[in-house]
Amino acid sequence: MSRHPTVKWAQRSDKVFLTVELPDAKDVKLKLEPEGRFIFSAIKDSVPFEVDIELYDKVNVEESKVNIGVRSIMYVVKKAEKKWWGRLAKMEGKPPVFLKVDWDKWVDEEDEEENAGMDFDDMDFSGLTKMNIVQKLDMGGDDFDMDEPKDEEEAIEEEETKKEEELITEVAE
Repeated sequence: MSRHPTVKWAQRSDKVFLTVELPDAKDVKLKLEPEGRFIFSAIKDSVPFEVDIELYDKVNVEESKVNIGVRSIMYVVKKAEKKWWGRLAKMEGKPPVFLKVDWDKWVDEEDEEENAGMDFDDMDFSGLTKMNIVQKLDMGGDDFDMDEPKDEEEAIEEEETKKEEELITEVAE
């Protein structure tokens, strides 16, 4: 019998973010169907993991993007219609225990409309220099050192975060 990995989700009016948390997953298989079905399977430590979710509404498979990282698998699913879903899964009632809201990516419907011009994906940070950033962040303490080497785990996490941001930007365009 297979297990269910934790799946986090968040949405915008035009897309849904699905993050499958399964570090060191092997033999990852993903399938997204236009009528709104998300299927995932993988192996971790010889244990099979599976997820099969009938999504709330139809999706655009061609414009959806996926990033398979070392710690998680992130899918940015483009909705077929630009509208807010009442929930992720089509089935009503209490969601499965493995399905969680991704509060780090979540934006409320009202907030999306208010912050339409505040999307950091559109901003140009090229004018900021390292020194400029350090000066803005420095609050009198010397705990923060941008030149301090990162351990392997921090480097991997930073790289995956960068890939997720690039993926989100690609789908937004």
